[in-house]
Amino acid sequence: MLSQKRILLILGGGIAAFKSLDLIRRLRERGASVTPVLTRAAQEFVTPLSVSALAGEKVFTDLFDLTDEAEMGHIELSRSADLIVVAPATADLMAKMAQGHADDLASTLLLATDTPVLVAPAMNVRMWEHPATQRNLAILQGDGVRVVGPNAGDMACGEYGPGRMSEPLEIVAAVEAALAGGPLAGRRVLVTSGPTHEPIDPVRYIANRSSGAQGTAIAAALRDLGAEVVFVTGPASVPPPPGVTVQRVETAREMRDAALAALPVAAAIFAAAVADWRVTSASDSKMKKTKTGLPQLEFAENPDILAEVSALREGRPGLVVGFAAETDDVIANATAKRARKGCDWIVANDVSHATGIMGGSENAVTLIHAEGSEDWPRMGKAQVAARLAERIAEAIGADKT
Repeated sequence: MLSQKRILLILGGGIAAFKSLDLIRRLRERGASVTPVLTRAAQEFVTPLSVSALAGEKVFTDLFDLTDEAEMGHIELSRSADLIVVAPATADLMAKMAQGHADDLASTLLLATDTPVLVAPAMNVRMWEHPATQRNLAILQGDGVRVVGPNAGDMACGEYGPGRMSEPLEIVAAVEAALAGGPLAGRRVLVTSGPTHEPIDPVRYIANRSSGAQGTAIAAALRDLGAEVVFVTGPASVPPPPGVTVQRVETAREMRDAALAALPVAAAIFAAAVADWRVTSASDSKMKKTKTGLPQLEFAENPDILAEVSALREGRPGLVVGFAAETDDVIANATAKRARKGCDWIVANDVSHATGIMGGSENAVTLIHAEGSEDWPRMGKAQVAARLAERIAEAIGADKT
């Protein structure tokens, strides 16, 4: 897929730069050529010699290189590639990109380019979660910059959380998706997936029976059609697909906030099994059995994410798709849900125990829309996802978000 593709790889200054050495190797294995650009800080972690040896290309480091700049080298570098990849994309580099700074070779060529850009953030968890970084991220995504990661895990600094750069093969998948073309190239879509967990106490929670398999398959199918996918997932048993931007959440309220933060998008597919209720006063300590009887739990309704997004006056996606997992009167209940929520489509399925669909590998759905309904035969969840992705591509047409 990457044969004869030209990748301009910008390495920012972070410990994750060592992963970029393997990334170069993986890209070249797939037939891509890689032209490296190292920031001054990146050279503190990897040497130009090692990067050049792996890339088989000259390494660029200096904006004021007299030989290169005699021919306006930063302009040529910024426009001769098929894709610019920034990995690791540090908080500093992302801030420069978002604010249009151009004080070194990397930031200057990023400002001078009309080539698609993919960034793989890598930084301390507190830096990633800081409002300034999140504002910069939103600006970059609004400018059409693709994002892969970051992942959650142990940090070199000893902390734990989101901020680890995606693994090289995850970045390769994102590169392939960015260069794949397809009917959804240039479109940004949102997919929610998995269950939510609503805490009762530190060891107990309320949840729905969802593996996240169908939502994951939909995200992968949309990615394969060229879309930039923002994947908001609860604690699912199925891992997210590579090549998408993953936002991990636990509760319905966290999922609602992440979904709204992802807007604007061309289409939003709400495949998550969101818990309808939460305990109003979750205990900070494990509840114990007592002789006084069962604990009294009070409940409150969780936010209705599908209805809220469907009702937006500004920033509403061009296509909003909900899911209805029903155990009886499937079509009637799903049709009523579509009208009640205000979404464009509902994907309905029978999840009664006898079907084996909930948590299984197959699905049998009915697509309900304004013109009526379509019964799809029972098939694998990947096949359902591919068919739904094709319908989404047809529906959103040439409109780009």
